[in-house]
Amino acid sequence: MKSSGTADLPLHYGYVPKWLAERMARLGLAITEAIITEYGTAEVLRRLSDPFWFQSLGAVMGMDWHSSGITTSVMGALKGAINPRSKELGIYICGGKGLKSRQTPAELLNIAQHTGLDGHELVRCSKLSAKVDNTAIQDGFQLYTHNFIVNSEGLWTVVQQGMRNDSATARRYHWHSSSLASFVEEPHTGICGINQGQILNLVAKEAGTSRNTMLSMTTENPERILREVRKLIMPNRHEVKAKDIDLKRLGAMLWLTQEKRPADFEELLLLEGLGPRTLQSLALVSEVIYGTASRFTDPARFSFAHGGKDGHPFPVPVKVYDETIQVLGKAIRQAKIGQSDQQQAIFKLGELARKAEKNFLPNDNFEELIQKERNDSWKYGGKTVLGEAKPPSKNQLSLF
Repeated sequence: MKSSGTADLPLHYGYVPKWLAERMARLGLAITEAIITEYGTAEVLRRLSDPFWFQSLGAVMGMDWHSSGITTSVMGALKGAINPRSKELGIYICGGKGLKSRQTPAELLNIAQHTGLDGHELVRCSKLSAKVDNTAIQDGFQLYTHNFIVNSEGLWTVVQQGMRNDSATARRYHWHSSSLASFVEEPHTGICGINQGQILNLVAKEAGTSRNTMLSMTTENPERILREVRKLIMPNRHEVKAKDIDLKRLGAMLWLTQEKRPADFEELLLLEGLGPRTLQSLALVSEVIYGTASRFTDPARFSFAHGGKDGHPFPVPVKVYDETIQVLGKAIRQAKIGQSDQQQAIFKLGELARKAEKNFLPNDNFEELIQKERNDSWKYGGKTVLGEAKPPSKNQLSLF
């Protein structure tokens, strides 16, 4: 997925409450395990290098669907959950935000001692990727977070982010070793951030002449910006609107889980007994695990799994979140001992939702859908950073 695109990322300050951070770690681990079980560690790295999939992952984990905070919170959750089991899973996450990013070389050298990988080459790749995005691409963004993810075979992905205070925006950069031919010519798999217009990018293919001239003065000094092919525009507003979402995809999934119900499908009998709200979340989690790249063009849709900590599109339904983690975790444990029926049922749930889209015509009731989720949030233990969701009163139009 070379040159996979750009996205606007409003720069948001704040924190992830403990109750959400713990659940993000558990769900992130379960999703990662499911992908490894089905496709291997190389697929985890490939997906992390896709800015659209990464944004969708953050949304399904209950983070603010559009903000720059997805980058640090998702990578922090994954690092905390995966690294204690790195030897078993075959994947390692280094770096982080601020001072943690500077620990990346030491972490990589330590991993190399235990795996036999070339630690010095990995450190070189880490430093070069940071150098390119912080210096060679002069777009006004200064890096403040850097994560280097490597598997036991030596394949790696970089997810790093810079901020630009004068515009209150952030830009996320993605790298992937399997598609990297050169650090000095079109190296990225994707760049996420607001389009700043004409900027200096000496790693573009067209800048070869400029690079050759500069190389006469220095041995390794790449420069100029990436061609922007696909654009993921993440607006500054908090609310989710109909235009942010493929309503046909969302509507078909809701019809399947809320109205049709799995009792009508022999393939989903193992999921019978789950409430429709948990099935809704599982269908979106299934998409994150099994969906193809074309399914992540509307990351906001995945916020309909577990809402968002800021209350948009609705408060995080904690009880549903926990049940989703429990069902997915059980399916993974059973698959490890050769009993993959429940994992197949989760796969089928997403597959049937995609099939239902073929002739589905969505209703024009998007605002009513969000209002229903907000009104029902208290039933599912809904929470935001401001506290617990309350039952709607007769005079209350919304939860906020």
